[in-house]
This record gives sequence, C-alpha cells and structure tokens, in this order.
Amino acid sequence: MRYIALVAASGCIATGFAQLNPDVAKPPVAKKIPQTRELHGLKLVDDYAWIKDKSSKATIDYIKAENDYTSKVMKPTLKFQENLYKEMVARIKEDDTNVPIFDRGYWYYTRSVKGKEYSLNCRRKGSMSAAEEIVLDQNKLARGKKYFSLGETEVSPDGRYLAYTTDTTGYREYRLAIKDLKTGRLLSDKPRKVLSVVWASDNKTLFFVTEDAAKRWDKVWRYKVGSNKPELVYAEKDELFWVNISTTTDDKYLVMGSGSKDANETSLLDLSKPSGKPTLLEPRAEKSEYSVDHKDGLLYITSNDAGPNFRVVTAPVSSPQKENWKELVPYSEDTIISGTATYKNFMVMQVREGGFTQLQLRDYKTGKVRRIPTADPAGDIGLYANPDFETTSLTYSYESLTTPDSVYRFDLKSGKSKLLKQLPVLGGFKSTDYVSELKWATAQDGTKVPVSIVRKKSTKPSPKTPLYLYAYGSYGSSSDPWFSTARLSLLNRGVIFAIAHIRGGGEFGRKWYDDGKMSRKINTFTDFIDCGDFLVKEGYSSPERMAMNGGSAGGLLMGAVLNMRPDLVKVAVADVPFVDVINTMLDETLPLTVGEFIEWGNPKVKEEFDYMVQYSPYENVKSQDYPNILITTSLNDSQVLYHEPTKWIAKLRAMKTDKNTLLLRCNMDAGHGGASGRYSSMKEVANTYAFVLTQLGIKK
Repeated sequence: MRYIALVAASGCIATGFAQLNPDVAKPPVAKKIPQTRELHGLKLVDDYAWIKDKSSKATIDYIKAENDYTSKVMKPTLKFQENLYKEMVARIKEDDTNVPIFDRGYWYYTRSVKGKEYSLNCRRKGSMSAAEEIVLDQNKLARGKKYFSLGETEVSPDGRYLAYTTDTTGYREYRLAIKDLKTGRLLSDKPRKVLSVVWASDNKTLFFVTEDAAKRWDKVWRYKVGSNKPELVYAEKDELFWVNISTTTDDKYLVMGSGSKDANETSLLDLSKPSGKPTLLEPRAEKSEYSVDHKDGLLYITSNDAGPNFRVVTAPVSSPQKENWKELVPYSEDTIISGTATYKNFMVMQVREGGFTQLQLRDYKTGKVRRIPTADPAGDIGLYANPDFETTSLTYSYESLTTPDSVYRFDLKSGKSKLLKQLPVLGGFKSTDYVSELKWATAQDGTKVPVSIVRKKSTKPSPKTPLYLYAYGSYGSSSDPWFSTARLSLLNRGVIFAIAHIRGGGEFGRKWYDDGKMSRKINTFTDFIDCGDFLVKEGYSSPERMAMNGGSAGGLLMGAVLNMRPDLVKVAVADVPFVDVINTMLDETLPLTVGEFIEWGNPKVKEEFDYMVQYSPYENVKSQDYPNILITTSLNDSQVLYHEPTKWIAKLRAMKTDKNTLLLRCNMDAGHGGASGRYSSMKEVANTYAFVLTQLGIKK
C-alpha cells in the first residue's frame, strides 16, 4: 500500500508507515496433527486440535513461543507503550471515591488509592461525617495472587454480616466467604463456589446459585449460616436454561428466575419466611419472556406477551396468573421497555427509542410519565444504585462519547437533576474539544445501521485520517456510546473513533437482535462491512488508514470479516475471539455450548450446520492476503477458551499469503477480561494501542 503523509492533531508527524518488522524473529510454526471428522457428508480437518489439551507441555510451549515472538516484534514500541501508559495513568484521579449510596442506616462507597490495583469497600454509619469502616480491602485479598476479581458483595439486612465472593484464577470460579463486620473476622463456613447471593430477612439465611461442570448456573440453594449444610431449593434440568436470583426493589421477595436466550419463568419466595417454598408466577412457554417487581401486595410484570417491545401489567401477589393481569403501560411499536423498578412513590422504566436509552418515571397516583432529559440523546443513561425503596429521588448515571461518566440525582418534586459527580479526567481535558456525530449507513438489504462517531474538533475527516472502528453485534447486547479516558490517547493523535451499531445487538429491540443471530447471523458481518465502506465513501478515512476491533463474540465478527473482506482495513484487533464455532458448538462439555444452540445453532442439525460453516472463522481461513492482526487471549478464560484464538493464529500463519504482522498475546494468569488490576489492564490497552497506531503510521 502506498504511503500517505499524516499530520495528527497532536502535532505528531508520521514519516511513513512505521511497520513493525515481523521478520525480526521467526514466528512459531505449530505442528500439524490432522484430526478428521465427517459431519453431514462434509469432512472437517482440524490440524491444530491438539492445542485444546491445556495440560500438554507442547501446548504451553507453543503459547509461550507465540508470546515470545510478540514481545520481540513489539520491542521497538516499548517506549511508545510506556508513554501511552503514562498518559492513561495521568488522566485518572488515582485517589478517588465513588458516589456514596445510603442503605439501611449506612452510606456505602468504594474508593481507590494511588498505586493500588484494587479498590477499598467502605461504609459510614448515619452520615458521611461518621468514622470510616473499611468493609473489604481488595488489595489485601489480592495479595500474592496473579489475578483477582471481587464478585458479589451483599450485607445482611441488619448490617452485621458481609457475604462476598472472589475469583483468583480468571476462570469465573467465585468462592463465598462471610465476614462478621462487628468483629472483622471471617466465619468458619466452608468456602464453596457460588454465584449470586441474597440474604433473607432473618440475617441468618443465604440463598445462592451454583453451576454444573459446564459452568451453567443450574441450582439454587438455601443456606443457614454456620451450618455448612446447604439445602437445595431448585435444580434446572433443561440445559438451555440458566437460573439466577435477585430481590424485588422493596426486598420483600426473592426473585428466582430460570431463562434461556428467548424464554423464561420466575418464582417468588417471601424473604420473611426463608424456609418456605417458591411460588411460580407463570410457567415457561416458547418465546415468552417476563420480569417482575413488587409494591404493596401488587406485582409489576414486564412481559413480551403483546409483542417484542414489552408492556407492563399488574397482578395481585395472591393470584399472579395471566388471567388476572391488568395493563398499566401499553405496548408500543416505537418504545422498547428494557427494564423496570418499582419504588414507593414512583416506577422507573428504562426504555429505548431511536436506538438509544431513556429513563421514564411514572407517578402511581396520576399516571403522569416524565422523561429525564439529557444533553445528548445519543448517549447512555441508566440507573445507578437506588436501594432505598422509599426514596423521593432517583440516582442515575449518564455518559456519552464526549461526556465522562456522570452521576446525577433527579428530585421528583422539583423535576430537576443535580450532578453529584463526574468522572475526573485530569490533564486539561475539555469535552468541548471533541465532537460526536450520528450517521446512518445503508446495509446490503436496505436496512439503516447507525454509526456513532467521535473525534477531536481539530481532526478533519479525510482519506488520510486514521479511524478505529469498533463493534460487537451479538446476544442482543447494545454497544451504547461510552466515554473512555484511555481512548483519548487515540483521539488526541488525530484518530477518529466509531461504533457500528450492527444487527445482532439490541439497539432496536428484539427484531434487531433476531436479524443478527441463527440463520441471519451473516447480517452482523455484512452490516459491519457496509459501515466500514460507508465511512470510506463519506470521506472519514480510507482502508489504508482504518483499524477494526471487537472482542469475544465481537472477535467472531472480526474473524468473519477478515475472511470476507481482508481489504477493509489496514489493521485488526480480535480480543478473546470466539472463532472456532463449529468445533466448540459440537462439544457439549464446554462452558456455554448447549445454552447457545439458540444463539448460533446446533451443528448436529444439518440445516444449522450448513449455515454456520459458511461463516465460522476457523473453517474459512483462506490462502489470501490478510491485514496486520493482533489476537489476544487468556489461558484461564472460561467463556472463550484459549485454544480457539490459538488454533486460529496457527492456521492463519500456515495459510495467509502476505507478509503483514500477525501476533498473539496470551495472558497466562487471567480470564476473559484480561488483567484484573487497574494499572495492569491499562498496560494491556497501551500495548494494543501501540500496535494499532504504529501500523497506522503514528509512532509517538
């Protein structure tokens, strides 16, 4: 590709493509040990299936060789990485406290300490002027461990006991501990692997969820603290369904749900009678989804029975069956109800209109609905913690591509919002120095796909301008515009950042999701390609100046697009990518597989296999030129196991016809999210940014 001069907004001048030299060392060559299986008359040959054996020395040696090669190729960027890392650290307030939340007589908050990787969980009794009590020091819990993640933190209703869970492997194996906050000592209860935790009203009974061998959340237990004898409450036998527990907003009921990707059922248990039996509200049915909350003996049920955008109905606790439902909020073709919460004086609804989030408050007495206004409708507004059922105000969060994460309190009486805190961004940041836009690309079938864009005002779109295009597009998960302090290192160097809100996500509700899954999954990939081509056509950038990035299922997106349109970008980053689709979905012992048959398809079904094999990145690697690629993974990842990206890079190395850079970075001590500490995670981002920027011709 020809050289194009670039003057970045920060004044950094690229004197030519600062290509990394992949020939600085010989890349590892994975041995081929063909394994052949025949499925629906088609022979599938996997030369690298042996990499799946994590206990094999050959596997670990190969991964270490890839890491070593990556280190050698990236060595010229070490100073660049250090500068990027220092920039990122310099922007954050290292000693900081989040917005305190009042709950049952205490103000709870977390705070960070300069130089410490993890936060402190604290509280003060009665007021913020009271003495601070450190409930948990995560740094002490993480001491001597290469990975640490705090999961659940639930304080008993009387404030005496803290139930919390920690993972020290990255494999999402969270172990329960119970701390007596009066004495500061841990109770002698046997540690056990659990997920969600809920206290009963008696301050002695815990409910928690455990998982099966394939990491499916399948059982709910009742546990008397100190007994070391959990009692089974519910076991889900259908492998498509996962269980979860929570409470109603007023903390009166345990909400026990069991759901698949497109159906669920819910049971309630009175938390004042923890030894009782759960009551099923409405039995599961095909494509039937609903959620429930409670106030004064009345259930508030959000259901898709009238259509995919949901409506809200009420029913007495004593007779919650569908025949007793009474409509409260009717179905709308224009408004998607994505969540509700009922408080004593009002109900709040999280809705989507035009692809973006809104918060609506409904007065019980008058039925009047108010929308909380935002400065930029193309941002992301959502509920902050609001544990006080009797509150007369609502705490919410808001951010956009140009607005740092902000916490507000909306007063119901005055109808006004007060800013409680905005994420501090040090180093002279001004949101007015940046501009965001919303554009609409046209997909191959005529569908309009939104693209969110942010750039520094001084950065002018042109074929010479570097652009970083991100997308996810799976599970109905929306890629709402979010603010990133790290991203400023791109924007300040004249890079445009864009989010493609492609099908498979949830920006426009269930139909948007369904149009990018199962037998319509390829829409996700072609939407992304169409967004990339649109940005080039509109003059924002050019293929020689573009990078693309996606992770997990978004890594599947990267893999599919690289096979379909390797000329779309100059450089690609695939984080923890789900790329070995057929082999993974054939192995029902792996985490997530069975439950995802209705997300991707079951390759044992010929029709579904025929569709999946068209796009599965691993099966479709070709003898063709590919752009520069960085692939990341973690050895202890339980969501996308390390062998998927590792096999993929081995196959790419063997088949690609170009001399572009191809690197694997495997974190040997982490899980799906990479490094767990805030400083170590910034170093990984700095490494990724150095790779991308260098390939785009930006050297400092």
